[in-house]
Amino acid sequence: MILAHLSLINFKNYAEAAFDFDPNVNIFTGLNGQGKTNILDAIHYLAFCKSYFNPIDSQNVRHGEEFFVVEGIFDNKEVHDKIYCGVKKGQKKVFRKNKTEYERLAEHIGKYPAVVISPYDKDLISDGSEMRRKLMDSIISQYNRAYLEDLIDYNKLLRQRNSLLKYFWENRTFDADNLEVWTIQLVEVAKRIHAERKNFVAQFEPVFLAHYAAISGNAEDVALEYTSHLSTGDFSDTMTASLEKDRRSSYTNVGTHKDDLKFKIGGHPLKKFGSQGQQKTYLISLKLAQFDLIKETTKRVPILLLDDIFDKIDDVRVQHLMKLVSDHNFGQIFITDTHSERIAHIFEGISDSAKIFTIKEGEIYEPQRK
Repeated sequence: MILAHLSLINFKNYAEAAFDFDPNVNIFTGLNGQGKTNILDAIHYLAFCKSYFNPIDSQNVRHGEEFFVVEGIFDNKEVHDKIYCGVKKGQKKVFRKNKTEYERLAEHIGKYPAVVISPYDKDLISDGSEMRRKLMDSIISQYNRAYLEDLIDYNKLLRQRNSLLKYFWENRTFDADNLEVWTIQLVEVAKRIHAERKNFVAQFEPVFLAHYAAISGNAEDVALEYTSHLSTGDFSDTMTASLEKDRRSSYTNVGTHKDDLKFKIGGHPLKKFGSQGQQKTYLISLKLAQFDLIKETTKRVPILLLDDIFDKIDDVRVQHLMKLVSDHNFGQIFITDTHSERIAHIFEGISDSAKIFTIKEGEIYEPQRK
């Protein structure tokens, strides 16, 4: 499945724009701040019903306007799907496939898989565990609909349990039986989520390690470590042991909402001991492993979105990365870079065809063919 066409109205810095894409490689060049990354984000909307960079839909409306529209056409030999996303300030987001509106956006996830590699991924290393849980959830949800439903249910149950704990605290009361109703349900869903995450990491880590070795030239020893309250014993017992703490804090302190995926290099935290180049190589390897796992499990080739990834990694690692791209069936690639000559040189000889768009202040200049 390829994205053949994209059109934008009032999306970020684009008043109006339309693109016809190459089935292999599409390159967007221009100075920083011109709108290259916004094109990749529009494609992310079509795949995931939301922005990769700003989850508040209304903040992605062009300044001074009241709405935005992102439309795309996905094609293969058998399918011609038109996807529509419309956001108007103060109203519910509208998402349609072939003129039929989804009742629940979750129904769309996984139909058009995509993988983003971006400088913003550094937050996976620098920020808290929530970012790394979201990474796991994003990957698994693209090939496992039951897992996505469990996530939705877990978050609802967690909100209900926390709301009840807060009510008890504010009213200086406590009803153990009422709380237990929510606890039992939360435990059962948490067990399924934990089992799926554990299985995911077992499949994912070897693929990640292979990519890191290829890009780095076996230069470093890296690892992933999945940690969870559910790994330390029976989760029902863990919840019972945490009950008094939950009462005092009016919050559920244990569960899969506290899981983490720890990044290690040389047996130490990547955040403290990894150089900029090593951290970027680690992140790229994570995303390439994501690509492979989704492709293998869904039998669909994800779209690959590469946002300014060539800064801060040395030439040797760039060459290893490009060899992976040239040797691997990555399907359709969208890439941004500030240096048109560099990107054209990097992709020379890799793809049978490529289309190069020059972007300046939200305007598209005549595309070139490679």
